[in-house]
Amino acid sequence: MEKFKKVPKVIGLFSGCGGLDYGFQQKGFQIVYANDIDKNVKETYEYNLKHEIDINDIHKVEKEKIPQGDVILAGVPCQPFSSAGNRKSTKTKDGNLFLEVTEVIKSQKKKPKVVVFENVRGFLSSKDNDGVLMTDRFIIEMGNLGYKTTYKLLNASDFGVPSNRYRVFIVCVDLIERKEFIFPEPPLMTPKVTVGDVLSRKTPKGEEVEVWKLPPSSQKIVPFITEGGSWKDVPYKELSDRHKRIRDNIKKYKSPNFYRRFARTEVMGTVTATSSPENSGILHPLEDRRYSVREIARFQSYPDKFKFIGVGSLQMKYKMIGNSVPPKLAEVIADSIKKQLF
Repeated sequence: MEKFKKVPKVIGLFSGCGGLDYGFQQKGFQIVYANDIDKNVKETYEYNLKHEIDINDIHKVEKEKIPQGDVILAGVPCQPFSSAGNRKSTKTKDGNLFLEVTEVIKSQKKKPKVVVFENVRGFLSSKDNDGVLMTDRFIIEMGNLGYKTTYKLLNASDFGVPSNRYRVFIVCVDLIERKEFIFPEPPLMTPKVTVGDVLSRKTPKGEEVEVWKLPPSSQKIVPFITEGGSWKDVPYKELSDRHKRIRDNIKKYKSPNFYRRFARTEVMGTVTATSSPENSGILHPLEDRRYSVREIARFQSYPDKFKFIGVGSLQMKYKMIGNSVPPKLAEVIADSIKKQLF
């Protein structure tokens, strides 16, 4: 096994239930501090990562008390940058969370060697309130702090994650290192993991099968949808008035493909925080239900030993999994950072 000079210390910000932090931990990084505002993630994070998470608004965190870190991970909430959101970017409180990360950097006695941001694909075309592309804004702001910034859009399924999930990773390296981070390339000739591959695995022994029931409106039409199909399989008379209006003028509505039901031979689509049957491909290919908690966790590449506990509701479990970074993708980034910079 390759030996490294030191165990890099990690500060996790906006950690959620721990997907990004967990991936780095699995590659030998040590978590020294973690933060998130959502109290629902606390027990899950601490059970699986064996480290306390500070449940607190990042604006209120006493940043000078954060332990020294070599790496900062910042999965900044994506809503202001998402094409599905309001696209207000830095005009919102969430959009300015980036600046809170810079405050953490400034508060460190020794500047962290690496800062990793993660966001949705829509980030690449988002602009700040001055009309500057957010990618350029990051390069400028991090450059002012002494970092060289590179970024790349990655598809998780290219790296062994069983779902097509596109995420932007932004890696900033201390200029003292005189290095630019080189993103890993997908393994050659590696078959992607399909829906069928994931569903062929049984639920872990002794674990309850947790399934969030479909709403009545979905229960009515889902039985008409074939494996690999969508709402287009549903007879017109069975549609709601809203769906009838859309189907009557489908080009006007940009040909949406509601109620997607991925086939076992396909790669799963993006697992979303809402897990809406209409928009997220959350339907089981053979059974008229959403995927179970364990099934969507597997689609996000969480190992079966990772438990989702202490959560206020079943819906919240779907949300925390959908909001998280696939650990296997995080491992790929962590491994590249460790080999190049430590």
